Amino acid sequence: MTERGLSRVLVLGLGKVGQLVATLLHEARFDVVGVDGVPRSGLPFTTRVADVADLTQFRGLLADTGADAVVSCLPYYLNLPIARIAHAQAVHYFDLTEDVPTTQGILALADDARAVLAPQCGLAPGLIGIVGAHLASRFEKLRSIKLKVGALPKHPLGSLGYAFNWSPDGVINEYINDCEVLRGGKKQFIPALEGAEMVTIDGVTLEAATTSGGLGTMCDTYAGRCDEVVYKTMRYPGHFERMRFLLDDLHLRHDRETLARVLKNALPPTAEDFVYVHAHVEGWRHGELGSEQFVRVYSEKPVAGQIWRAISWTTAAGICAVVEMVRAGTLPRRGFIRQEDIPFGPFLATESGGLYHEDGVVILRA
Repeated sequence: MTERGLSRVLVLGLGKVGQLVATLLHEARFDVVGVDGVPRSGLPFTTRVADVADLTQFRGLLADTGADAVVSCLPYYLNLPIARIAHAQAVHYFDLTEDVPTTQGILALADDARAVLAPQCGLAPGLIGIVGAHLASRFEKLRSIKLKVGALPKHPLGSLGYAFNWSPDGVINEYINDCEVLRGGKKQFIPALEGAEMVTIDGVTLEAATTSGGLGTMCDTYAGRCDEVVYKTMRYPGHFERMRFLLDDLHLRHDRETLARVLKNALPPTAEDFVYVHAHVEGWRHGELGSEQFVRVYSEKPVAGQIWRAISWTTAAGICAVVEMVRAGTLPRRGFIRQEDIPFGPFLATESGGLYHEDGVVILRA
């Protein structure tokens, strides 16, 4: 069977991250068509206005543009129907979802896939899984893989110490849904916002607690091979206690619409932010127990002639790097791609992946 090439890309959603995704792919010499529900002007790539929640409109876009790939930067609940159509038409599919049922639905399409199915290509899941697997590959036998990410305002206000630079619906989904972990090498589900611990990175103290979706498919990959695999989100101290008050004492976990409206109104986006990345892996080499760490703090930076928030460029660079790797043949051009199967070195060697470098060096602390 002939493998589909990758030249023309349809980017769905030109919001906080989607616009940068489309721009980076354009700069990497893809033929990009950006799609949004409202007109967008002044962009270096072709744009179309469409409601892709209307699947008839989406099918028409695929036919009209002749796209080789779809990159979805839409809310998680819109992704699965789009992935099914892309799969049926042998169009490569990439997304940023953290939603476990969505990923399971996409994985179910993989057996007869004629193109790539690559969900979870963002930050967590996404970059953090690539980093965790890279560290894990250095050991002969694994004991634990502990991954943490936090996207936070530089100058927090209020008792929640947070700003919604990311989708409120996505964050709420992570805070409410149960979390996959490995314990004793076996997959389990535990509640979100549990297992609180304090973490210090470059002198800043943060708290971390379990949230859903950050591991992607890693629990299935490492089951029976690693005793413990866990993902936690990092926030400023006190955040999770206050979120539990909203979710449980006020019973807003049963009214996501109200919760999203309240939080979005109370915690608007901020221009200056940090993304904290912390990966810690323990295992044995040559019979000796050791550990490896990747600890990094990313800030806003100029990309393509504009200053972008850290959460925007770290997310966009991840998915664009994966698209570049599929085009280059560094990754398969057919079937389901797990983030933990993406080699870290070639990932960083892409034009988009190079954004994670600082003066040409990615900091690895053992």
